[in-house]
Amino acid sequence: MKKFTLLAATAMLSACGGGDTQAPPADTSTTDTTMQTPAPAAAAATPTDAAGYVAKAGAGDMWEIESSKALRAKSQRDDVKAFAQMMIDNHGESTAKVKAAADAASITVPPPALDPEQQRMLDEIKAADAASIDAVYIRNQQAAHDAALALHRAYATGGDTPGLKAAAGEIVPVIEKHIAELQKLARAGPANAG
Repeated sequence: MKKFTLLAATAMLSACGGGDTQAPPADTSTTDTTMQTPAPAAAAATPTDAAGYVAKAGAGDMWEIESSKALRAKSQRDDVKAFAQMMIDNHGESTAKVKAAADAASITVPPPALDPEQQRMLDEIKAADAASIDAVYIRNQQAAHDAALALHRAYATGGDTPGLKAAAGEIVPVIEKHIAELQKLARAGPANAG
C-alpha cells in the first residue's frame, strides 16, 4: 500500500507540472531565474496519516503567511502585493479548516514548524532587496504551492481520517487557483510596479 501511495504521489507531482511555465529540468540554458528552484522536499513525502498531514499543512500555511508578510513590506508590484494579501487570508482560512477537522477527530494539532527548505525559502525572501523580492517571492511561492498541492491531493485521496480528507479536498481547488495566479504574475513581470 505504501508503494502504491508513493507511486500515486509521484504521478500527481508529474501531472501537476504539466501545465505550468517551468522549463524542463534538463534545460539549464534558461536565464529565467524565477523558475529555477525545485519544489521543496516536502512534496516528495506526502503523509497519509493524520498527524503527518496536519503538521505539514500547518507548516505550509505558516510559510505562506510569513513569506507574504515579508513580501508586502518591500514589494514594488501592486499585483504581487494583492496576491500576498490573498495568501495571508486564504492560508489563515485553510489553517482554521484543518484545525477544526483535526479537533473534531480528537487529533492534537502541534504548533507549526517550518522544515529546512521552507526556512531557506523564507530567509531568501526576507533577504531580497526591493528590486528582486517580487521575482524571488514568485519563484518560491510556485515551489511551495506545488508541494502544497501534492500534500493536499494525496491526503484527500489516501488519508486516514474522513474529516481531514474532506478538508484537504476542499483546499485543493484553492491551491490550484493560487498556482494559476502565480503563473499570471510570473508572465506579467515587473511591468505592474506601483
